[in-house]
Amino acid sequence: MQRKVGILGGGQLGRMLIQAAIDFDLDISILDPDPNAPCKLFANHFEVGKLTDFDTVYQFGQTVDLLTIEIENVNVDALEKLEQEGKKVFPQPQVIRTIQDKRVQKQFYQTHQIPTPDFVLIDDKSQLEANADFLPAFQKLGKGGFDGRGVQKLSTSADFDKAFENPSLLEKLVDIDKEISVIIARNESGDMTTFPVVELVFHPEHNLVDYLLAPSQIAPELATQAEAIAKKVMLAFDMVGLLAIEMFLTKDGEILVNEVAPRPHNSGHHTIKANGTSQFEQLWRAVLDMPLGDTSTQSLAAMVNVLGAAGHTGDAIYEGVNETLGVTGAYLHLYGKKLTKPSRKMGHVTILDQSLEGLQQKIELIKNSIKVVTK
Repeated sequence: MQRKVGILGGGQLGRMLIQAAIDFDLDISILDPDPNAPCKLFANHFEVGKLTDFDTVYQFGQTVDLLTIEIENVNVDALEKLEQEGKKVFPQPQVIRTIQDKRVQKQFYQTHQIPTPDFVLIDDKSQLEANADFLPAFQKLGKGGFDGRGVQKLSTSADFDKAFENPSLLEKLVDIDKEISVIIARNESGDMTTFPVVELVFHPEHNLVDYLLAPSQIAPELATQAEAIAKKVMLAFDMVGLLAIEMFLTKDGEILVNEVAPRPHNSGHHTIKANGTSQFEQLWRAVLDMPLGDTSTQSLAAMVNVLGAAGHTGDAIYEGVNETLGVTGAYLHLYGKKLTKPSRKMGHVTILDQSLEGLQQKIELIKNSIKVVTK
């Protein structure tokens, strides 16, 4: 008998989860507010509704055997009620609640002695002046920040005019050597496995990942340390599912947790082509309490995000597709989004090569080839 699984969110992560779910013969239901969400054409059942509405989420959850998410901005009260009534919900609602608020998330790390940059909590803009000596720092909104939004640098008190008014935190600026990520999976039986550490290179303007390198080129002992921190975070949450942990590697060799996402993540898209098991298949293995898959790297890899071009908002037109597909070892994944806007994630390209030099050359070639524009 098919397992009925519900996913809250119907974006590109849900789309790739469905692609992996086909191999397990899962019956997938999607809830998303967008009637034209990327998952619409691929789900067994697609429902339009608000992810933050209690009744909508609760009633949707009644129709499936198990619930998971592809976005954190969901109604946790409904998930908690479903869990109390015996429904399997992974990641567990209390994990989502903690992660939804960056202020609570940072306090969680502090409580569990997980290394993270120093921070202070700010209830509103008026409290900034009293913390001027903490600058330079990044101000991060407690709630609502996503894909680079809700984060800004405050260098001096002269920047207070542009500061966020809502509850936030100031995170001490650290001297970063590299930004890295570890994705870890854990099933109900308690088995855990990590994917190899990847190295993230951010776009200088958009605060989004421009491309990544997998595995990271950091020293093996640092990679081992990062994976150990990932396991500590997963166990602290006592979480079942898939967790992406973004970290800073400082120039002093210290590894600090930045933030986490309890779902498939942009830093794991390359695993579809480059690893023994993809992050999407691994999520299903984890939440269905199956044996976790082999995460070993099969090839050096890179992943380039395909973002909406600046100055273009409207019906998406893809330029440079043939040039991209003509690159040996390049694999294009488009997300099926009809509308583009500046910096919107419209797809990604995974690149495989036998050398780091070859990867870097192909990264630049592809970044200069594929564009998402409008008429």
